[in-house]
Amino acid sequence: MDKETQQKKETGKLRRSYDEKFEVTPEYRDSLPDMQNAQANTIEGSDVPILRVGISGFRLPLKYTAPDGDILSLETKVTGTVRLESGKKGINMSRVMRTFYEFREEVFDPETLESVLHRYKEALSSLEARLKLAFSYPMEQESLRSGLRGIQYYDCWFEGTLDHSDRFRRFMHLDFIYSSACPCASELAEHAREHRDTMAIPHSQRSKARVSIEIAPGREVSLLELRDLCIAALKTETQVMVKREDEQAFAEMNGAHVKFVEDAARLLYEQLMDDERIVDFRIICAHFESLHSHDAIASLVRGVSGGFTAEFEDFSSLNA
Repeated sequence: MDKETQQKKETGKLRRSYDEKFEVTPEYRDSLPDMQNAQANTIEGSDVPILRVGISGFRLPLKYTAPDGDILSLETKVTGTVRLESGKKGINMSRVMRTFYEFREEVFDPETLESVLHRYKEALSSLEARLKLAFSYPMEQESLRSGLRGIQYYDCWFEGTLDHSDRFRRFMHLDFIYSSACPCASELAEHAREHRDTMAIPHSQRSKARVSIEIAPGREVSLLELRDLCIAALKTETQVMVKREDEQAFAEMNGAHVKFVEDAARLLYEQLMDDERIVDFRIICAHFESLHSHDAIASLVRGVSGGFTAEFEDFSSLNA
C-alpha cells in the first residue's frame, strides 16, 4: 500500500489537489463509468422515446461561400439532435461536437449537412437526426440613387434532417427586414391634405419576414437568390448607406408600395410559389407598429402534406 493510499485510509478524507502529471491509460479509460449507456433499469421516469435530444448553442467558425464566390468564415451556432429510442438511457452529446470538428474545413451549404448527419447519426446509433446551423450572412447592397454600397447582414439558418430510411431533406431560413408603410394611414393623410389643408404624415415601421423554404432534391437555392426573391416581393428593404437623395427615394418607394402585414405575406407567397426549386415554404411576417403598442403579425404556408405548418407562437423573438 503506497503512502498516499495509507494516508487516505487513516484520515478517511479524499485528497484535495489536482494532479497535472496524471496520464490516462487505455485501461483507466475503460474503467470510467459511462452513465449515458447504462442499463435501461437506470432510466428515470417513463421509459418512452425522446423525439429530439442533443445540443444547442454550440459555437464554432465554419466556412461558407460568399455571393462573389469567396470563402467566408462565420461564427455559427449549432443545434444537433437525434431521436432516442425507449430502453436507452441517453446519448453521448460530445460526439455531435466532435463530428463538427471533423468537418470544420468543409465549405458549408445545405447539401453538406447530409454527410455530417450521416456521421453523427451512425456515431450515436440513432434512427433519426436533425441539424441546424445559424449564422449572420453578409451581402452587399447598393443605395437607391447615390451609388454608395454597404454591407447588409441577414440572420440565416441551414437545416437538414435524416429520417429512419436515410431520406435527407434540406431547409433554408432567412430573416428579411423591410419598411411597411400603412395603406390606411396613407389615405388618411391624403384626406387631411385635400379636405382640411392639413399636413399629415402616414406611419411606417421596420418589419421582418422570416422565410423558410424546403429545397427540392437535386436543386440549389443560394442565400443571395432567396434574398432577391424577398426584394422582388416586398421592394422596401431597409437601407445601409443613405444620402439625402436615397432617403427621398426610400420615401417614394414606400409611397409606391404601401402594405399591410397581410399584403406582405401574400406578396412573398406569390414569389415563392413561382419557383420550382422550392417544394415547400413558410412565411412569418411581423410589423413592429409605430402607431400601436403591439405588433401586426401574419403566418402563411404552402400547404404541403407533412411539410411546414403555420403554427408559430414566438413572434416576440422577431423583434429581438
